[in-house]
Amino acid sequence: MNSPIRDVVNSKRPGRDAFTAAEWKLIQRLDAPAKVQKYFSSLPYNREPNGPTLRSFRELIKFREAHCLETAVAAAVILEQHGYPPLLLDLESHDLLDHVLFVFKLNGGWGSIGRSRDIGLHGRKPVYRSLRDLAWSYFDPFVDFSGRLKAYAVTSLYDLGDYDWRFSPRRMIKVEDHLRGIPHRPLRSSDQRYERLLARYHRFKKRYPDRSPAYYDSRVNWML
Repeated sequence: MNSPIRDVVNSKRPGRDAFTAAEWKLIQRLDAPAKVQKYFSSLPYNREPNGPTLRSFRELIKFREAHCLETAVAAAVILEQHGYPPLLLDLESHDLLDHVLFVFKLNGGWGSIGRSRDIGLHGRKPVYRSLRDLAWSYFDPFVDFSGRLKAYAVTSLYDLGDYDWRFSPRRMIKVEDHLRGIPHRPLRSSDQRYERLLARYHRFKKRYPDRSPAYYDSRVNWML
């Protein structure tokens, strides 16, 4: 990260006093993207049994479960304290079931942190030359019975102004609305490629209905 970006982060991030002792201890322990991914991968996936949730970092720590957007926002809070800007990547799907990740740049490459019911939609090591390349790395694992990526967009949580995305006790609908509203760049793919991936997925689920496929060539770059 270059110095101007770090300076912006340092000027906007809250200080130690804004966090509880337990929150601060966790933040200090999770001082690198790989550690943050490992932590969120260890938490139960939030299946929202009592209706939609969109919890802030503080609420997530209380409940100790997370879905993709909650993970992305909480990762942004944690890594903001270590100098990373709070950038989110929104992956838009034809079935309207988008996927959101925290993204970061390290040693010249882009990587991500994510949580999903599907192992192939977790984070990526920082090896991608561009955010578009990073988004494309999710195309194959995104194909399930209805999913197909069609576009992506990146935004900073700083664009929400003084909205409290770090500690709010309320459902953070404004974050979700912001992600839906920003311009997305298209990811155009061939129908033949999609149909081949879909057929492979159907065969796998027929044989292993309770497992998430991990047969993709890109797995070497996954951050689990």
